[in-house]
Amino acid sequence: MSDDVTKAREHLDHEFADVRKGFEPIRTALARLEHAGPRDDISALLEALEDAVHKARTGGVMGSGANGHKRALAALIEAEGSTR
Repeated sequence: MSDDVTKAREHLDHEFADVRKGFEPIRTALARLEHAGPRDDISALLEALEDAVHKARTGGVMGSGANGHKRALAALIEAEGSTR
């Protein structure tokens, strides 16, 4: 395996781990929504869930989120293709 593929795979693994860190706030927001009762503000709970998903996808202010993973995956596929 070439160095390019190895580096691309390591970068992909790192990006994947970073994205997975963003899953916990999604789980928390979803649990709050699922446990809501008739007197809870469902709209606000849905907005909190949307915000958590958006942050996981975009990475928020400081990260790249799932977009970084998408780019790293494309780089790995390209590196693997160039070694064949």
